[in-house]
Amino acid sequence: MQKNSSLFRKLIDLLIPLRCVKCGLVIEKEEGLCVTCWPRIPFIVKPYCFCCGRPFDFEIEEEALCGVCSRDLPSYATARSVFSYTEESRDLILKFKHADYLSAAPLYGKWMAHILDDIKDPLCVPVPLHWTRLFRRTYNQAALLAREVAQIKGWTYAPSLLKRKKRTPSQGYLSKTERYKNVNRAFSVDDSKKILLKGKTILLIDDVFTTGATLERCAQTLLKAGAKEVHALTLGRVVKPDL
Repeated sequence: MQKNSSLFRKLIDLLIPLRCVKCGLVIEKEEGLCVTCWPRIPFIVKPYCFCCGRPFDFEIEEEALCGVCSRDLPSYATARSVFSYTEESRDLILKFKHADYLSAAPLYGKWMAHILDDIKDPLCVPVPLHWTRLFRRTYNQAALLAREVAQIKGWTYAPSLLKRKKRTPSQGYLSKTERYKNVNRAFSVDDSKKILLKGKTILLIDDVFTTGATLERCAQTLLKAGAKEVHALTLGRVVKPDL
């Protein structure tokens, strides 16, 4: 049986070879990147802010906070990201987000699940799209990532728990202050679903952490609706100077 499975795997690899998610080069292993592209992706590793996950440029004690979190702790307990959003890594997200490169979802989910801290049996909740944007795009990239993480970890996937009730303009060219204002009161939890949240730990999942405005508003909404605590997980993260 194992021999047949191995032969089948070889046949699949021959017909549909594994390719690097960045350059498209055929690769032999399932890590997702070729040997040339792998070192070009700025994966985030310790040391980083214990709360928001912003990487530090120097060694620092465990559970240290960055300057931003030291001044004003966010509503989420922790946020973790796989890699920094840079010129080298941005196409990994943009192709997935806008070019229907959905085949990368299992790989990205695997990367995201691998970096998680010790969280006890959370509900995996994606940052939602407004229904008009979901209708136009046909899929929510955050939901695909959340589903993969939930499946890998054996956790509950809850795609409809959080709702985006306000259609907001794209955050792309907004300042930090404008982003917070843009998503103010944009999210809600239906009264009928609040019982599912009571006392639960939530793993909030999105594709990119930019200023943290969207994650903050989502976390505030979930906590107000009865969640015990919220942790955030994203594929990429914009790293700016610690002002």
